[in-house]
Amino acid sequence: MCLLISAVLIFNVNCNGPEKNRTIENKPLETSSISSDIVDGIHVRTGLKEGEGLMMVIGHCTACHSAQLITQNRMNKEQWNATIRWMQETQNLWDLGENQEVIVNYLVTNYPVIDTGRRENLPTTEWYRLEDQ
Repeated sequence: MCLLISAVLIFNVNCNGPEKNRTIENKPLETSSISSDIVDGIHVRTGLKEGEGLMMVIGHCTACHSAQLITQNRMNKEQWNATIRWMQETQNLWDLGENQEVIVNYLVTNYPVIDTGRRENLPTTEWYRLEDQ
């Protein structure tokens, strides 16, 4: 419970700030301060996949929440755009401008919707008879 409260407080301090309707001028973020170490196609600090738009995602998205929140929510383009609108309307996310298309393209390319359905059939197994005891 204490950890959850701490996470909420950190989110509020980092993203909501003192101003109710905070906006940030729409310009590329300074990415030189963001670690760009990539090992085996994975960004070391965040665990996000390497790809076009990665640093923009790190700069805009992980400023407020963990990269794990991104990777566990696999969505299509329309769903990501709706989620961004929701964050702007309810969580004080700033206007992403032209960066939004780059961010959404990165997300749908590297974390697409996974079709889930019925599991594969079990392989044929040679069964044995249990003896009455």
